Amino acid sequence: MYSKFEFKSEVLRYPTLDTVLMIEEAIENSKGDKTVRQIWLSLPKKVMWQTFMTTLDYLEYSGKILITNNKEIVWIWDPLLIEELKGKGLIGR
Repeated sequence: MYSKFEFKSEVLRYPTLDTVLMIEEAIENSKGDKTVRQIWLSLPKKVMWQTFMTTLDYLEYSGKILITNNKEIVWIWDPLLIEELKGKGLIGR
């Protein structure tokens, strides 16, 4: 069932799709050993902090990342596993 997503703080600027994809790629390539701030600083294009945090809220909600107590970001999304589960009929297509 669909549940309404609410951001942790008021959103002044929403990220564009290319920004979300850029942040996803940076997180996935970090191998879970960089903090939130380190990833933000390593992005190839400048992104406002609030836009970055809004994107992290979304990625955490969608089950693609985990943020540890040490503020490290871990990429947990596994598209191969999702395809395998779809092939077995365990989740919808």
